[in-house]
Amino acid sequence: MRNAMTMIDRFALFSTLDVAAVALLFVLWLVLGWRIEHPGTRHPSTSLLMAEYRREWMREMVTRQPRVFDAQILSTLRQGTTFLASTCVIALGGTLALIGNAERLSGVADDIASVSQPAIIWEIKLLVPALLLTNAFLKFIWSNRLFGYCSVLMAAVPNDVAHEKAYHRTDQAAELNITAARSFNRGLRSVYFALAAAAWLIGAWALAAAAVATSIVIWRREFASHSRKILLDA
Repeated sequence: MRNAMTMIDRFALFSTLDVAAVALLFVLWLVLGWRIEHPGTRHPSTSLLMAEYRREWMREMVTRQPRVFDAQILSTLRQGTTFLASTCVIALGGTLALIGNAERLSGVADDIASVSQPAIIWEIKLLVPALLLTNAFLKFIWSNRLFGYCSVLMAAVPNDVAHEKAYHRTDQAAELNITAARSFNRGLRSVYFALAAAAWLIGAWALAAAAVATSIVIWRREFASHSRKILLDA
């Protein structure tokens, strides 16, 4: 009971604007992610367009000899997930270190903003990007593992186009590849919004502005970018 009352007292330190800004951040993160993965048929996202190219890649692989090129592509994709997962661990470690040293952070913030706030406020503010970075790390790790599964299925694709399981195996590999890419994109979005969440250290208005700006950037890349126009030109 005492712990519950303590938590309520801590959250009471935040204004309604703070709560609204955090809610806006998570709503935009979730809604934008859903929209990118479930766009309308008339206006597909870049991620959805790339999914079709991944299926075409797997079908072309059946007749490609040797398949060294395909192995190199998949290796590059796995290296990307590994690099970003490692980056998330480093960023998460730095964030947790700041949370553990919130007293010093509070002193620096007081000097800059000339406003004294308890250290617990900075700790809670840092928890939001920490949670998003944790989610990103888990997505990147799962993406890496799925790309590994995909590589095994690619190796199991028969060299004979007349083989009854040749294109069935390519379809399986393609769907695993698409699922891995989906997890990778979710991880990237979490990183983007983790960076936006760091703006809360400046204030609620800064957090809301960063969340909106991040959403606009992601939306443009998925629905209004030059690369998307190139992909549409099939």
